[in-house]
Amino acid sequence: MDAIILARLQFAANISFHILFPTITIALAWVLLYFKLRHDRLRRVNPKDDRWILAYRFWIKVFALSFAMGVVSGITMSFQFGTNWPGYMEKVGNVAGPLLAYEVMTAFFLEAVFLGIMLFGFRRVPNWLHSLATFLVAFGTTMSAFWILALNSWMQTPTGYTMIGDVVHAEDWWAIIFNPSFPYRLTHMLLASGVTVSFLIAGISALRWLRGDRAADLTAGLRTGIYLAAILIPLQIVAGDLHGLNTLEHQPQKVAAMEGNWQTSSHVPLLLFAWPDMETRSNHFEIAIPNGASWILRHGAEGVVPGLNDYAGEHPPVAPLFFAFRIMVGLGLLMLAVSWVASFYLWRRRDLPLYLQRTLIAMTFSGWVATLAGWYVTEIGRQPYLVTGILRTADAASAVPAPMIGFSLTLYLIVYAALIIAYMGVITRLALKAARGQKPSPDQPAEAGTFAAAE
Repeated sequence: MDAIILARLQFAANISFHILFPTITIALAWVLLYFKLRHDRLRRVNPKDDRWILAYRFWIKVFALSFAMGVVSGITMSFQFGTNWPGYMEKVGNVAGPLLAYEVMTAFFLEAVFLGIMLFGFRRVPNWLHSLATFLVAFGTTMSAFWILALNSWMQTPTGYTMIGDVVHAEDWWAIIFNPSFPYRLTHMLLASGVTVSFLIAGISALRWLRGDRAADLTAGLRTGIYLAAILIPLQIVAGDLHGLNTLEHQPQKVAAMEGNWQTSSHVPLLLFAWPDMETRSNHFEIAIPNGASWILRHGAEGVVPGLNDYAGEHPPVAPLFFAFRIMVGLGLLMLAVSWVASFYLWRRRDLPLYLQRTLIAMTFSGWVATLAGWYVTEIGRQPYLVTGILRTADAASAVPAPMIGFSLTLYLIVYAALIIAYMGVITRLALKAARGQKPSPDQPAEAGTFAAAE
């Protein structure tokens, strides 16, 4: 394989593994704060009701594990800027360097300082301080996303810079940070984190329920996960639509690849399925909704949608974007349906039917798949540029031989596969251990196992 392709695959493997864990910690920190505040409020009324603090104690273990995995994988990813992509920092380091430094100074330090209080300070520090530490860790995870996405968005839609020779220099930091795509990408990512955590909580809670756990803290967590997903997914659909319109304005070639549209025209159909062919610059086996793409992107059948033929040599590979986009949207619609059906059962105060419990368990990590699909659309859609209009990917690559990159890539994949399996195994073990400790006794009344009684 070509060294550049291998280097791209290696960075893709690193960032794909890394992004899984911030996607959990960003939203899970806020859910933990919600659990803590609910407990603080409830204990004034009923000091014996400990459901929310028990939920907090269970999910903080998942948060700690995810946080540690995110930190370690982030370190290995950052090394590759110097090893595989030295041209990146040489060209745009005056912008990328400070933004990455701001993330460390304002976000990571905040998380690191208060994480210990959050994890180990319960009953060791005043309750208000423990709640404050939880808030500051949650705020820190969000600020971390803020700075990283500011840089990533600038790479998509660069503004606020000037060229001195062949090097980028910052001219307007406000324009750099709040570049045209940043508000949409930040909103989209934060909501994606919330949806991912919602299904993680719902799936693990459903596993505990299926194994006989009827604890009140389980019910509290299950309701939180399902209701949160039911609320956030419609918001994500709206945010995704706005993000798509922004991308159409600033990166029309990316949208053309997502839609599999080759010729600029009106009355463009929405392709539910097709097989894009780069050689013939056409699609095979199309299944389409007439005028659908024009309606979605231009809000009318007469709307003109850009075609890939207008960007020959300057557009990303079509098939990866086309299929990744449909995986993301398809999973989102499935998650919406599942969360709404589950919300209906919980609202009626009925036990979740067996098929729905199993569905939630199967979709525990569905947010990961949707997030990765969305990131592939974002990152592959920027090709052939590393920084749109400024730096091509091929121009930033190092001279490391392909066999060396291939060897390290193989090691990365083996280690990451083992870590993912171990991570899922630990979380499953935590859930099963909690379920074994909370099984109802044989003489417990049957109605005590219902959601109504647990509430």
